[in-house]
Amino acid sequence: MASMGILLFFTAIYIRTGNTNAGFVNVECQAEKVGQYGQQSLLQCVVKTTQDLADLEIRVVTWTKEDRPLLVFHEGKNKPQPGYSFADPSWNDRNMNVSLLITNTAVEHEGVYKCTVITDSGDGKDSTSLKVTAKYNKPTIHSNPETVPLNTDVTLMCNSDGGYPKGQLRWFDENNTEWTKSSQMEAKQTESGLFNLSSKLSLLKGSIFTKYTCKVFNASGDKEEEATFEVQHASTLETQKGVGSGSASKIVAPVVVIGSLIVGLLLALLIYRRRSQQARRHSTTPLMIKSFDLFQVTIVSSLYAITMTVIIRRGIKHAKSARPELQETLHVT
Repeated sequence: MASMGILLFFTAIYIRTGNTNAGFVNVECQAEKVGQYGQQSLLQCVVKTTQDLADLEIRVVTWTKEDRPLLVFHEGKNKPQPGYSFADPSWNDRNMNVSLLITNTAVEHEGVYKCTVITDSGDGKDSTSLKVTAKYNKPTIHSNPETVPLNTDVTLMCNSDGGYPKGQLRWFDENNTEWTKSSQMEAKQTESGLFNLSSKLSLLKGSIFTKYTCKVFNASGDKEEEATFEVQHASTLETQKGVGSGSASKIVAPVVVIGSLIVGLLLALLIYRRRSQQARRHSTTPLMIKSFDLFQVTIVSSLYAITMTVIIRRGIKHAKSARPELQETLHVT
């Protein structure tokens, strides 16, 4: 680091006192660059000449941020700090593209960068700035208390993290009416420089709305993510549970009645057939007829019993499968 500081000192002296052809060489940089957190960022700078200079040779290149050297080329050697390099991996002293590449952009990289170039025909310098952005994660919402009794106050909490610069959490009801003025937001910056946002919305008892949406906006005012929360009061939940527990009986009862009617009709038909046969034939084979009728009645009764058992079991299984969904008092969509 000390040697790089000495090099910068002599570079400044050279620029101030040294070159009569200084006006022949210019350094032109992109004014501003927006970099994404965790990605590469390219700070573009090129060397241009005001005259047609053949075989222009670059002797010194220095990239600094707040007077701290990040990348230095001198005497044919590159001396970069970790995380910095020339944009062109095969860069040499004949390459007029002196752009700087930041390999893993962080919040700390935000700021103004200066590029100074010294050639055998003159020198020049320019600056560029880097702004860092990071997208916020999808908000999460929970309530306090988790189970909301009827006619009680409730507080909704919304959280979103991983964003930069500082954003905003805003609340909306199911009619898209904004409730942000009734909320309190807090922003905390982590060691990485990213922000964690939290917002608290207090709802008084008797609120007529059941759905609330929390939206996260970036520093430019653009919406990035949102989440919707639905409040279900405990009394409503108990009503739904009652409906769910009775669903099996509502399914089974009509089937039992219909099945009973069918069995009754079959029994009546068998009795009618037996009497008709007895009227036509006077006891030529009475024992066989009675045995046959009894066999038919037994078959029908067995089929009915099996059918009712299957129907009742399916009804009970349907009621049990519906019960976990009805036990949810609060859920986030």
